[in-house]
Amino acid sequence: MKSLLQKYNIPGPRYTSYPTVPYWSEDAINKTQWLDSVAKSFSESNDAEGISLYIHLPFCESMCTFCGCHKRITKRHSVESPYIDAVLKEWDSYIKVFGATPRIKEIHLGGGTPTFFNPENLNKLIEQIMSKAEKTENYEFSFEAHPQNTTKEHLKTLYDLGFKRNSFGVQDYDPLVQKTINRVQSYEQVKAVTDMSREVGYTSVSHDLVFGLPHQTLESITDSIEKTARLMPERIAFYSYAHVPWIKGLGQRGYSEADLPKDELKRSLYEFGKKRFLELGYEEIGMDHFALPTDGLTRSMHEKTLHRNFMGYTSGKTKLMIGLGMSSISDSWYSFAQNTKTVEGYERQAMAGEIPIFRGHILSDEDLVIRKHILNIMCHFRTDFADPKMQFPELQDTLLRLREMEDDGLIEIGKDYIKVFEIGRPFIRNVCMAFDLHLIRKAPNTRVFSMTI
Repeated sequence: MKSLLQKYNIPGPRYTSYPTVPYWSEDAINKTQWLDSVAKSFSESNDAEGISLYIHLPFCESMCTFCGCHKRITKRHSVESPYIDAVLKEWDSYIKVFGATPRIKEIHLGGGTPTFFNPENLNKLIEQIMSKAEKTENYEFSFEAHPQNTTKEHLKTLYDLGFKRNSFGVQDYDPLVQKTINRVQSYEQVKAVTDMSREVGYTSVSHDLVFGLPHQTLESITDSIEKTARLMPERIAFYSYAHVPWIKGLGQRGYSEADLPKDELKRSLYEFGKKRFLELGYEEIGMDHFALPTDGLTRSMHEKTLHRNFMGYTSGKTKLMIGLGMSSISDSWYSFAQNTKTVEGYERQAMAGEIPIFRGHILSDEDLVIRKHILNIMCHFRTDFADPKMQFPELQDTLLRLREMEDDGLIEIGKDYIKVFEIGRPFIRNVCMAFDLHLIRKAPNTRVFSMTI
């Protein structure tokens, strides 16, 4: 495994989309094309499956130096109301495009720190969105939260609005690691908000842990995982830290690569965590999630309805996902579009009644086929191409690129399928890269991606 780690640990995308964001551009899609795509997707899917909403709430009171999210650091809570007004104005603009009442299957509040906002403003946001929409029968509303600032009032307010799942950013419990990444919170704080969530009635609590952080050791990650085991959250996201200081700037320059666990140690942190989670009764979901057998994410994996998008792994797919808020990404299946990445620019455009996108991508027929293959691999560790609709002109070249991984015992290439073995799962991003025709035709000439393992 050591030589394989050295061989395949190369820069590569995380494949929350295909094509990946570096291959989008400001002139690849205009607002008319984007809205036409939204209208088409809405008409095809709203009645059958509903739509999803991702709402980006970007404010944080302090900078977590490991974080790669688009955020604004401030302690001024006067920023809340103007921002929510802008999000509601953007929603109004999309309502006009829909031309009918949207049926919402998913809402996810991400950030930033959604619980930076006070409960009254969160209530206003969701109530006014839902005043112009309906819930589907099997809706799922979720939000990300910070253990330090999440109150029982936050939990009760969002629960009463239909939220039954939440996710707490834990990252690591080791004091040195916490100090280095400027994310200091105690086990007692995490336990308190987890217990409160269950008292209120939340049916799925998730904890986010990160491996590969500066100063992490096998001993420190063991302690963090054992503390997590005491609380038994329904889901665990166990992410690989992406060290990209050339993109994220000063935040990730507070420590050096010398402080990070090297290839073999970093992978051993994951393998230990995976082994322990499986011992505790969790099932592995995709490449970086674990869930208890009773959780909806596990059921969706077994039912082959697992999906992956900019919110990570989700228990169901909707053709149309609208991203509201600064830097949010929307997905109509046929196109991607990203909103303006500054708070001021976003608020100005949204309040003027504009759809505030600044770049995106219209998927070609080839893109749509490749996207399906990459989703299959990321969600099910297998893809098939017996159906002519799943074939593309460069398929044989793709299979040739994968032969070395087959020789290394990581995958099986059948007559009309590719299957990733258990031993090959750490290299799942490398498998997807063999399908990534945009990357193959035009490799970046600067550092863009994090390491794959």
